[in-house]
Amino acid sequence: MERWQGKVAIVTGASSGIGAATAKALTVAGMVTIGLARRVDRVEALKSELPVEVASRMHSFRCDVSKEADILAAFEFVEDNFGGVDVLVNNAGTYQKVDLLAPGNTDCLRQSLNTNVLGLALCSREAFQSMKKRSVDGHIFHINSIEGHKVPFYPGANLYPASKYAVTAITETMRNELREAGTKIKVTSISPGFVRTEMVELCDTYNNLEVESLPMLQPEDIAKAIVYALGTPPHVQIHELTIKPVGEPV
Repeated sequence: MERWQGKVAIVTGASSGIGAATAKALTVAGMVTIGLARRVDRVEALKSELPVEVASRMHSFRCDVSKEADILAAFEFVEDNFGGVDVLVNNAGTYQKVDLLAPGNTDCLRQSLNTNVLGLALCSREAFQSMKKRSVDGHIFHINSIEGHKVPFYPGANLYPASKYAVTAITETMRNELREAGTKIKVTSISPGFVRTEMVELCDTYNNLEVESLPMLQPEDIAKAIVYALGTPPHVQIHELTIKPVGEPV
């Protein structure tokens, strides 16, 4: 991680779960970290969980990634105050728990796509433009899911698996564009199994199994994977990293 000391990371959805764990891990690892979230007070509260000597490297900015204006304002804030972004972790996501064919569910479906797909794409676009302008060989992470590779059964999934399949495709599209642009910017998709977060608490059953009975990862497990991939040498590309808890039956 030596080459990332003092560099700037943006983590979306940093108020809880994987995002909060990642924001803390990158800050402890020596990066200046800006946590984007709607609940910005929660990001500020994370500072109290960090050693005093590193807490000043963590910052927050209110951003709803389903809104382009918020994204543009966030990246402008980072450029104006920190010079630009070197690492982006696209973690923000939503699960609406409504059936795909349920009547009147349009707003929920639109929110899933705006957050999980379009928000990720727009944040990646802005990060790339910042890296390209400064000739930075940065790193972009997408927090995907095992559901971006296989569609399971659980009530209320609606567009969540579809949105994660989109992340898988977006990752490969970005990789092609980054290569054709002549950059050495990396893009990594990380696909966890069940992680004990606020989102997973919305699920009751999964492939007809009680969710609470399933083995689960902790958010810190995913944060450590991000630090691992970020710490690889410049010539090493982690394309896809699938992480499951031991004993996961699906």
